[in-house]
Amino acid sequence: MGLRCGIVGLPNVGKSTLFNALTNAGAAASNFPFCTIDPNVGVVGVPDPRLYALSNIVKPQKTTPTSLEIVDIAGLVKGASEGKGRGNAFLSHIREVDLILHVLRCFEDENVIHVEEGIDAIRDIRTIEDELILKDLETVEKREEKLANQAKSRDKDVIRELETVRSLREFVETGRRARDFPHPEGSADTVRDLFLLSEKPVIYVCNVSEEEISGTGENTEVQKVRNHAERSGDDVIVVSARIEAEIAELEGEEKAVFLEEMGLRASGLDRLVNCAYSNLGLLTYFTTGPKEVRAWTVRCGTKAPQAAGIIHTDFERGFIRAETISYEDYVREGSEQMVREAGKMRLEGKDYEVCDGDVMFFRFNV
Repeated sequence: MGLRCGIVGLPNVGKSTLFNALTNAGAAASNFPFCTIDPNVGVVGVPDPRLYALSNIVKPQKTTPTSLEIVDIAGLVKGASEGKGRGNAFLSHIREVDLILHVLRCFEDENVIHVEEGIDAIRDIRTIEDELILKDLETVEKREEKLANQAKSRDKDVIRELETVRSLREFVETGRRARDFPHPEGSADTVRDLFLLSEKPVIYVCNVSEEEISGTGENTEVQKVRNHAERSGDDVIVVSARIEAEIAELEGEEKAVFLEEMGLRASGLDRLVNCAYSNLGLLTYFTTGPKEVRAWTVRCGTKAPQAAGIIHTDFERGFIRAETISYEDYVREGSEQMVREAGKMRLEGKDYEVCDGDVMFFRFNV
């Protein structure tokens, strides 16, 4: 499965600059509102040092990382839920992503216009969240009206669903996110089927200046965002979009040296991916062979046949067993053959839940 992240924020906060840096896709990045109209989409390989460690051992013809899809959605403005600034189209693009990356401008620059005429990250968070919630309220109200008509038939399931949707509407009306709605038991499917914007997980991406990214302290705006995120249960990543653009042009040792000089342990993409995986409950397993070493993404709790099905539906349909090695054992022993001789290869059946870092070979018969 691929991971689809949507970059959102007010105009001129650095969304497209960050998108270009992460994807090398060359999206337009200019100093005026609504530079991005149609969403730009970039697919990037997920950085995972374990994949390349396995590749160095196996020496395959090809090494393939799992992918991350990043969608650069045009800047939202106050009134977007009512269609202002092409808001309806932009909000529909958000509906299609798994995770929202909310970019916030946390630095002053007189040469870069801010649509609200001043830097205030918390105000910007509320502007975007309010528009998502207002759009969700419209969605929930329409669903409630439809269910109210259906409930005239006295169908118990419809009445129960109507009660859930009505409670959700009352909750959202107070300006709270759908993600914080306390689901009544057995109602999760009802809420999920509404595909609400404010139910999606959020990572706040604080865009700071080049000087601040390598500094010892954090500016006031970043501290405010961290405090807000702690209360709302969200994660925060601090980046400099311009620095990320420089990192994107480097590889290998040059990249490592540059990160060290900047006082960074990892690039923004590396930190973003790790954070996104955690938010969405994802993990990575690997397949190895002389033709290809490859990484695959599944949700935590995925069982072996379903993990096999991501490679090919025949693998799931005819699943027999999974020959499984932990990443640590594979690297420690130095080869698949050595792992077998050490007795550390496991035979897992249909009920086995895949673990992060598993190296798997699927036996199947169709």
